[in-house]
Amino acid sequence: MLITLLDLEREPVNFDLTIPPGVIDYGEEATQISPLAVKGLAELLREHRGPKEIVPDIRTRAAWSGDFEAPCARCLDPVRHSLSGDFDLLFRPLGIDAGPPERALIPPETEIGYYQEGGLVLEDVLREQVLLTLPVRTLCQPDCKGLCPRCGRNLNSEPCTCEVKPADLRWSALSGLRSQLSPETNETDKVDH
Repeated sequence: MLITLLDLEREPVNFDLTIPPGVIDYGEEATQISPLAVKGLAELLREHRGPKEIVPDIRTRAAWSGDFEAPCARCLDPVRHSLSGDFDLLFRPLGIDAGPPERALIPPETEIGYYQEGGLVLEDVLREQVLLTLPVRTLCQPDCKGLCPRCGRNLNSEPCTCEVKPADLRWSALSGLRSQLSPETNETDKVDH
């Protein structure tokens, strides 16, 4: 859905949409597996920056919810997530804040997005919100065994028949180090740190 400045100049735009799976591309991060419900309001805010400069900002407020799958970080099996969220975002025309390239951003500026070509594509905003809501690391189960690094088999569902190679002899000098440390040394190290 394109929210245009022309529409917003007349009146705020209310939207209540159901976006089917496959409409928004989330890349390899997630797959939408149920309709994405979104309901909200977009309105035009005129920011006065001087006697002759008025910036047309678009403020978008909405709530959304849907079901998604993300790959397990260890075995790549799909893991289902029911996600929901709400947002209140401000968008300015692309390039309006162009200034010195080495200028530091202040916190309120980090919450501002940009639109181009006279409008804002709501699906782009939703893609970003969904990806920000996904867990940083998804696991199918806490003790997921992952994939065999040699043959690629999922170790959760089938055993691996790959040979276990002997340890690299260059590390053998360190192998007995832990057993050589006395318990008193370990306790002292814990207290000192």
